[in-house]
Amino acid sequence: MDIALVYLLLIGFGILVYVLLDGFSLGVGILSPLLKNADEKGIAMKSLSHIWDSNQTWLVFGGVVLFVAFPVVYSFVLSNLYLPIIMMLIALIFRGVAFEFRFKSDTSQKWWDISFAAGSIIATFCQGIILGALVGDMSAGKTMDDPVQWLTPFSLLTGFALVAGYALLGACWLVRKTQAGLHKRAKAYAQALLFAMLGFMAAVSIWMLLDQPVIAERWLVFPQNLILAPLPLLTLFFAWRLWQLLKADNDPGLKPLGYAMGLFMTAFGGLIAGIFPYIIPGRLTIWEAIAPDKSVYFTLVGILVFIPVIISYNIYSYRTFSGKTSLKDGY
Repeated sequence: MDIALVYLLLIGFGILVYVLLDGFSLGVGILSPLLKNADEKGIAMKSLSHIWDSNQTWLVFGGVVLFVAFPVVYSFVLSNLYLPIIMMLIALIFRGVAFEFRFKSDTSQKWWDISFAAGSIIATFCQGIILGALVGDMSAGKTMDDPVQWLTPFSLLTGFALVAGYALLGACWLVRKTQAGLHKRAKAYAQALLFAMLGFMAAVSIWMLLDQPVIAERWLVFPQNLILAPLPLLTLFFAWRLWQLLKADNDPGLKPLGYAMGLFMTAFGGLIAGIFPYIIPGRLTIWEAIAPDKSVYFTLVGILVFIPVIISYNIYSYRTFSGKTSLKDGY
């Protein structure tokens, strides 16, 4: 068994699930300044109040698995991206506190609304910067001794792209969970954000193809690029179906969120296809970075027990609190 590949798949699974689940949660916070009044902001937050903390479990899972399986990568990332990571964690703390205090406050409610929105925007933007910093330079001459320049035009672009993408997920979540006026505005927001996300996806893709010869060779050279052809085709299909659902007059339920998540999955697949087998793009492969066999095989047993438990809890939580949200719902 290729244990390095197994752990890469585990980390990729954890990151993808975190992006999909906490993505719409952060997206609701990004959209919250656009909501009309305190009642609408309260409904938006209540739609997340029972699931936001379980969504963030996957972020912890990804960090722990990275530390166990690829400790040199964990050290490299934290050392080079310390500031955006700390800013992200502080923003997530402020956002979490807002959930606890917003519904129990009277005079300070608007400040917790600001904390919820600012925490969501800053955390998302920092995640995009971290992603852009890591994949923005796959030069062949890079080594582990070369620092990561995390504040670059490309990392800023990926930061804004992730804000737009999470906001699209958040709007699709509100389409499912809200009614009446807020439901209609959520559909309108999602329509605009769909075009914004597709524009950012195109900009990031073109930038990487022009700037990264290794990635350009995989995507543009025939015939190996035929293997990757389904990804852009699926992206167009998901975008087209999402647009149709958002334009319809009926309530589409969870389908828009599913198709929006599909866009993220194709983007994630394209990213992995571009950088594999590197765990630190351009610097270190998964086989060079994997920890000793004794530690990774021992930990794998616990991971394989943990994953079904947390998945079961997530499914139970979402089923229990399914349906529309109103101000009468408790927290």
